[in-house]
Amino acid sequence: MTIEYLKRATKTAATDEADVRAIVQEMLSEIEAGGEEKVAEYAAKLDKWEDEIVVSAEDRAAAAAKVPQKLKDDIAFSHDKVRRFAEAQRAAIRDTEIELAPGLVAGHRNIPMMAAGCYVPGGRYNHVASAIMSVTTAKVAGVDNVIACSPPRPGIGVNPGVLYALDLCGADTVLALGGVQGIAALAFGLYTGHPADILVGPGNQFVAEAKRILYGRVGIDMFAGPSEILVIADETADPEIVAADLVGQAEHGYNSPAWLITTSRDLAEKVMEMMPALIADLPEVNAKNAEAAWDSYGEVVLVGSREEAVKVSDDYASEHLEVHCADLDWWLAHLRNYGSLFLGEETTVAFGDKTSGPNHILPTKGAARYTGGLSVGKFLKTVTWQRMSREANREIGAVAARISRLEGMEGHARTSDIRLAKWFPGENFDLDAAE
Repeated sequence: MTIEYLKRATKTAATDEADVRAIVQEMLSEIEAGGEEKVAEYAAKLDKWEDEIVVSAEDRAAAAAKVPQKLKDDIAFSHDKVRRFAEAQRAAIRDTEIELAPGLVAGHRNIPMMAAGCYVPGGRYNHVASAIMSVTTAKVAGVDNVIACSPPRPGIGVNPGVLYALDLCGADTVLALGGVQGIAALAFGLYTGHPADILVGPGNQFVAEAKRILYGRVGIDMFAGPSEILVIADETADPEIVAADLVGQAEHGYNSPAWLITTSRDLAEKVMEMMPALIADLPEVNAKNAEAAWDSYGEVVLVGSREEAVKVSDDYASEHLEVHCADLDWWLAHLRNYGSLFLGEETTVAFGDKTSGPNHILPTKGAARYTGGLSVGKFLKTVTWQRMSREANREIGAVAARISRLEGMEGHARTSDIRLAKWFPGENFDLDAAE
């Protein structure tokens, strides 16, 4: 394989994880022991918020009055696309049943979870789109209690645009909480009495670590890290568009990877040449984030063929994968590991992030090797059931008894024996393990 790194990252998503883990574990333990009182202490300390945690119906209505009509229209536009895509996903997930043998019928049902906790970031940026993506999808799935939390700002509370979006999308309860304390409140059912069955939504490294530690006690959408973009480009790509898309994701934070895989050395060199000026042209905070991300986490990989590009891309298993190449159908058929795929320069990550329909809460740190992004299916439990006639026990019961005895599980075997003896008195069955 002909691979040349024209730019290589000096850091990875795992950098500094150990320190974060210790801090988060201590906070979770304190909140579990101290409950709502400890949450309020952390809210005051970290968010400078000492007002009510549960956002009232009056405050939700007041927030709507502060949102310009143009923004309301944009939120409604995005909500419509996300809801319709989620409804199409739900329609494709069906219950089923099958007769496996005469008298033996089995099946599965897709049952919504009872409570979902949706985390909506609100520190550096106001993530209106994350409110839409998480709450809308949970409601379409049929979750009974959808509880959202978002960081408040002193004297303001939850951002009015975010709060309006949460209300429009159907959040049953909104908590003015951010960070680890928000995740803990969702998981432990504080303020609502409804402990979350699943925690979803993006967040910083502390939020991601809190979800990771709580996994098993509750479900999570995925193991999340900093936002990622990978662009595959050939000689037909527009280097300015490629560079702009890389910068667009790098502004998420200092540790957001931006990767380029290309079959064209000329394109690679042009993109690398353009990056500093495009970054510098951003607002100050955005530019600082993007510069640090590109410097420490950015990579440019030159490959010899599109087959090699696919292999390298699948190894990265990126959150967002853009393809700026000829023959897009070929790439769609051959790429396998990604959170969400953007085919052609006419679409971009920002469209998926904000409004085009497919969910933007996606796997990072290589998790796209084994999972997709947030979808209706994440809020559903696929549970099995079976029903059997007495006549079906003749064969099923005898086989189960023999296998149980082979495994040394006599108690299991006798649950078969008793049924066969009661329902078929006088009949002889071979119930001994094969030797």
